[in-house]
Amino acid sequence: MKRIITLAAVLSTLIFLFACGQQGDQKSANAPQQDLNVRLEMQKASTLEKIVQRGTLRVGLEAGYMPFEMTDKKGKLVGFDVDMVTEMAKAMGVKLELINTAWDGIIPALLSNKFDIIASGMTVNQERNLKINFATPYIVAGQTALIHKSYADKVKSWKDLNNEELIITSKLGTTGEQAVKRLFPKAQYKSFETESEAMLEVMNGKAAASVYDLPMCAFFYAERGKESMIFLDEPFTYEPIGWAINKGDPDFINWLNNFLVQMKNDGRYDKIYTKWFGNNDWIQAIQ
Repeated sequence: MKRIITLAAVLSTLIFLFACGQQGDQKSANAPQQDLNVRLEMQKASTLEKIVQRGTLRVGLEAGYMPFEMTDKKGKLVGFDVDMVTEMAKAMGVKLELINTAWDGIIPALLSNKFDIIASGMTVNQERNLKINFATPYIVAGQTALIHKSYADKVKSWKDLNNEELIITSKLGTTGEQAVKRLFPKAQYKSFETESEAMLEVMNGKAAASVYDLPMCAFFYAERGKESMIFLDEPFTYEPIGWAINKGDPDFINWLNNFLVQMKNDGRYDKIYTKWFGNNDWIQAIQ
């Protein structure tokens, strides 16, 4: 009887040790995954922390969208967005690096972490919001139209643009292009690499209208289009413009929103806005 009890005790001990060994093996097997999870969590550190540690705020933009970002006579990037992110870098206590990027590649570049934020007059819309996040809009614009004077009798308002006889232009990959396709499906559409090329097509009589954001249309009309164009200056779309960052970064979004509130309440925002939208003095510096 004692031998049976002893044997049972031995078997119990062996089963216990085997179970412990299995748990140990399972923990060892899970160790690489756990290490990976830790590394992934570390990689998810807020972009804001990375900017401060790096000592540089990297901003993606496409020069050429007046007066948001453009190049002056000396080759320096200037504009409303440039002044805003300059203040942003100061608030972070870091240097500013502006990275001029073609518009059709600007979101992919953000997603691949070539810069920390897009500040390039980007309209907030649902299609973009599937890929990236936006801070609270810092300005609101909308689509307007420049019409060749030969179409003055046919086009009295933007609603008249939905006509199969009309050729309408805009810049490739922009909300201007989206607006044309959505609102004027009957019209013939031609896209261009730059907004200036699209507008020149109308100015030269090769298209009936060009659709684009209010600030750029207003600038082109004032500088080059008064003799041959009509400016439909009442926006027919609502387009909030915001800073874009990679998804899943609430700390950075929170900082940007609070920064904008501070800018608007201490007078800096109004000063920058007046500089670029309140007058045309800046035009001389870029021509």
